[in-house]
Amino acid sequence: MSHNSALNVVIVEDEPYLAGLHRDFIEQHFHLHVAGIAATLEQARSLLQRHQPRLVLLDNFLPDGQGVDLLDDPLLKSFDCSVIFITAASDMQTCSHAMRSGAFDYIIKPVSFHRLRSSLERFMQLVETLRHVKVVDQQALDRLFNRASSDIPPTPSLKGIEPKTLALVQGVFTAGPDVSWSVEEIVAEAGISKTTGRRYLEYCVETGFISVEMQYGNIGHPRRLYRKKTAGR
Repeated sequence: MSHNSALNVVIVEDEPYLAGLHRDFIEQHFHLHVAGIAATLEQARSLLQRHQPRLVLLDNFLPDGQGVDLLDDPLLKSFDCSVIFITAASDMQTCSHAMRSGAFDYIIKPVSFHRLRSSLERFMQLVETLRHVKVVDQQALDRLFNRASSDIPPTPSLKGIEPKTLALVQGVFTAGPDVSWSVEEIVAEAGISKTTGRRYLEYCVETGFISVEMQYGNIGHPRRLYRKKTAGR
């Protein structure tokens, strides 16, 4: 692999064996070049100054201090650099400090290579996105920055959901549990508008009360049909 076009990485880790493993993993699986390995904060600052890397793998516990302090160093802020923060301390204070200081990701030791790969893949995605895309949507940003919201199904919002109307809609399904209902049939049965009906149906899907089936006809778009969920389905 040519190092000319590969992005520079600096590894800050005082266990030589571990640092070597990380270096080999990074260079074998990604178009990245490990420009240097630092075992202390002092060495790290020297390497940062010399190479101005695009990515730093930063261990927290080092012989001459804490890696988290490097996150606030003006040197690190002076060029475009992402930090994957690695720590054996799962205490919230350290993680909170790393978050406030803008770490790209946080990994708790012992490092899982599956987790490290996932982090590096997101970093490479970020680089590509910044290179080519001018505007990104919320979901793309959440995926890139590993926000928890992208991994956890959204909690259905109760905004605009009235208990009486919800009971009307759910009552249609309870009365006909084996029937696949169209939006038109539901709103006619419940005596509500189509717009309201759609909102309540989506809420019922999100909460797992009903499921969606697609009915494909000969012409036109497929129809969405709704059916009450049963224990086995």
